[in-house]
Amino acid sequence: MRDEDDDLDDKVRLDKWLWAARFFKTRSLAIDAITGGKVHINQQRTKPAKEVHIGDEVRIQQGYFERTVIIKGLLKQRRPAAEAALLYEETTESLAKRQTQQEQHQLERLVRPTKAGRPTKRDRRLIHRFTQDEGGKKD
Repeated sequence: MRDEDDDLDDKVRLDKWLWAARFFKTRSLAIDAITGGKVHINQQRTKPAKEVHIGDEVRIQQGYFERTVIIKGLLKQRRPAAEAALLYEETTESLAKRQTQQEQHQLERLVRPTKAGRPTKRDRRLIHRFTQDEGGKKD
């Protein structure tokens, strides 16, 4: 029979840990992020096979947001999200920074124009009606 302790270990590969902690959906996405320089351990760039230990500081950049987490637990297998959240603790500075970035991103979305590019069929009809009506009034 298999023990629950089989999954627990004192060291795990970084790509496996990121996948088990649910930062990435697949290990290949985790590997791409690591090799792309989006993941650092203890302020150093790393490789996917690097072994992580409890207490290591991991910085993860995903899209607009960056997280800094401290490893609290190690697992080799992917578990439910509730259990995965217990594997790390996000630093208070990281939480505050991420919240301000999220607010800033939402404000930028409000300022940006919603329509860009080619007009829709409805917009073209409205433009055509407007120009035709204007042309008829000039006579």
